[in-house]
Amino acid sequence: MIKYLLFLFCPLSALAQAKMDFESYNPPSTLVVKEHKLTKARFPFIDVHNHQNNMGGTDLSGLIKEMDKLNMKVMVNLSGQSGEPLKKAVDNIKASYPKRFILFANINFNGVGEPGWGDKAAKQLEEDVKNGANGLKIFKNLGFSVRDIAGKRVAVDDPRLDPVWKKAGELKIPVLIHTADPKSFWDPVDAQNERWLELVTHPGRKRDATNPVPWDTLINEQHRIFIKHRNTTFIAAHFGWYPNDLEKLSGLLDAMPNVVVEFGAVIAELGRQPRAAKAFFTKYQDRILFGKDSWVPEEYATYFRVLETEDEYFPYHKKYHAFWPMYGIGLPDNILKKIYYKNALRIIPNLDKTLFPE
Repeated sequence: MIKYLLFLFCPLSALAQAKMDFESYNPPSTLVVKEHKLTKARFPFIDVHNHQNNMGGTDLSGLIKEMDKLNMKVMVNLSGQSGEPLKKAVDNIKASYPKRFILFANINFNGVGEPGWGDKAAKQLEEDVKNGANGLKIFKNLGFSVRDIAGKRVAVDDPRLDPVWKKAGELKIPVLIHTADPKSFWDPVDAQNERWLELVTHPGRKRDATNPVPWDTLINEQHRIFIKHRNTTFIAAHFGWYPNDLEKLSGLLDAMPNVVVEFGAVIAELGRQPRAAKAFFTKYQDRILFGKDSWVPEEYATYFRVLETEDEYFPYHKKYHAFWPMYGIGLPDNILKKIYYKNALRIIPNLDKTLFPE
C-alpha cells in the first residue's frame, strides 16, 4: 500500500518542484464571456502624454502611419526640449504634418539659486511658446534629483520656481507635471507589496524616505503649487498617483479647480474598479484627458477596451505592472468624446478642431 501511494504522489511531487516565474505562468482563462478586442479608438483622439526624441531630424511619416491605425489624430510630444532643438522640431512638423503634432517645452533646471534664475527661465519659456510650444512638461526629476547651486534638493514647490508657473498661466498654456511615482515604490519589498514583481525586475524604481524624501512630502509639494498658482492650469500626470484611491482624488479635484488629470500608465488601476471608475469619469468628465505615456502602439488596445467596452476579465499587457484582470468601464459616447478630444481641445492651445467631429 505504501509503495502504491508513493507511486501516486511521485509525479505530483516532480511537478511541484518545476520552477516557473510569474511572467511565464499565464494560462488562458477558461471563462467564457463576450470579447470586444479593439485595435482603434471609436472616435479620433488626442494623446496628451507621449514622448518622441529628436523630432527635429526625423521623418515623421512612419509615426503618422502608426497613429492612423489607432485613430490618433494628434500626438502631444512632451519631450519638446527648449531653445534651438524645440524650434527645429517645430519647423520639421510644420513642413510635414503641421496638424498632427503638438510640442510641450521643457525647463533646464541648471543654475537654480543663481540671481534672477526664475525670471530667466520664465523668459525662455515665453520664447519657446513664441517658437511653437503649446505647453510645459515637468519631469519627475524635479523633486527627485534636481539640485540648486548649493547642492540642495530643489523641492517641487521651491519659491524660486514661481516665475515659471506664473508665466505659464499668463501665456495660457497648461503645465503637465509628473511628481513622484506609485506609493508602493516607497513601501517594503515584501509579500505585502502589490508592486513586488515590478520592483524586483526593475530595482532602480525602489524609493524610500531618504531617496529622496517620503512619498507624501513630494505629493504635498506638488499640491501646494497647484493651490498657490490658481491662474495656471496643471495637468496631473498619471491621475496624480491616486488612480487607486478615486475618493481621495475626487476631493483633491474639488479643492483645486485649476487641475485636470490624465491616465498615462495607470489604466490598469481603472480597469480593476469599473463601477467606481465609471462614476468618477461621469462626475469629472470635463477634467480627464487621454494619455498613454510610452509609445508602444499595440498597448493602446487595452486603453480602448477599458474605456469603450463592458468586457469582463481580460488581461493587461504587462503582467509585472498589473497581474490582475481588467474590466471595461463602458463609457457613453458623449463622455468618450470629451476624454478622447474635447477636453484637450479646450485646454491645449492651437489644436486643429477641424480634425474632430462636433
